[in-house]
Amino acid sequence: MTATDTSARPSAVNESAPARPLWHVVLVRPETMTLVLLIAAVIFASHLSPYFLDVEYILRSFTLSAEFAIVALVLTMVIIAGEIDLSPAANMALSACLFAWAQAAGAPIPVAVAIGLAAGLAMGALNAFMVIALQLPSIIVTIGTLTLYRGLAQVIAGDKSIRVPDWFIGIDKVLVLGVPMPVVIFVVAALLLGLILAGTIFGRQIYQIGTNETAARYAGIRTRRIKLVLFLLMGAVAAIAGMMTASRLGSVRYDLGLGGELQMVLMAMLGGTYIFGGRGTILGTFLAAWLLVVVSTGMTVANLLPAIQLTVLGVLLIVAIIATNFIYSRTQR
Repeated sequence: MTATDTSARPSAVNESAPARPLWHVVLVRPETMTLVLLIAAVIFASHLSPYFLDVEYILRSFTLSAEFAIVALVLTMVIIAGEIDLSPAANMALSACLFAWAQAAGAPIPVAVAIGLAAGLAMGALNAFMVIALQLPSIIVTIGTLTLYRGLAQVIAGDKSIRVPDWFIGIDKVLVLGVPMPVVIFVVAALLLGLILAGTIFGRQIYQIGTNETAARYAGIRTRRIKLVLFLLMGAVAAIAGMMTASRLGSVRYDLGLGGELQMVLMAMLGGTYIFGGRGTILGTFLAAWLLVVVSTGMTVANLLPAIQLTVLGVLLIVAIIATNFIYSRTQR
């Protein structure tokens, strides 16, 4: 070993970045920001109405957005993989319309449910085919299919509502240990998907694909198959969410879930999911869903016009993207 080598080694060691303390790792994370915002929102909303300190009231309020929140969990995984899907709300509408149309035509409920679920899978497969096989940008593809699915839903339902059977209505009224069923489904889905994403090889591969798809492919990861699974899962979960919405509302219209795309993306972004892929957690989206419910309900209690509420949500989305990019850029230094 030469003198040059021995002299270079200490300087290389000195130049290496020191390990960050645990408190810094915990605090400089998007999920921490989301949790702080959630606590602040509850405190502020409690001044608008004392009902925000009532757990039962918050749980009932959450049922109005539970379907979007469930889909947002899967959307988080899609975005981490480096793609995006803007069509799930339209998927919800078309799947629900096909389900309601089938049962109104005399099909047994299990058959109607199967038709709705198959429709959701087909829509997810169509998105996957154009993104994976045709190599088209997912944002452009899903903007197109968003319009297509919504249009088909209007063709099927027209401008009228299709009512579902009385016994099928009221999923939000079913309680499990005092918790509405949609909230239970959301919590269970969050736990399951969180374990898959954070604790399995499949989950780690999703992160690797989003970080560098080319490197992941050379490492032997079946990127196309994993993306296909994610788009199919998105389609199936959107269909289930659409039928849950039909049960909660008691009828189906072509505009079911209209504007839900914004809320789903906002939940993922507020939770710290990186828009360019490779980073994000189910925990972040879980917290962001509760934050969004508190904010939306608070604006309703304050009698803000729907246009103002939509503006606030848009501002939140922009701020969330900027904050997430800033936090991740700081952690890479």
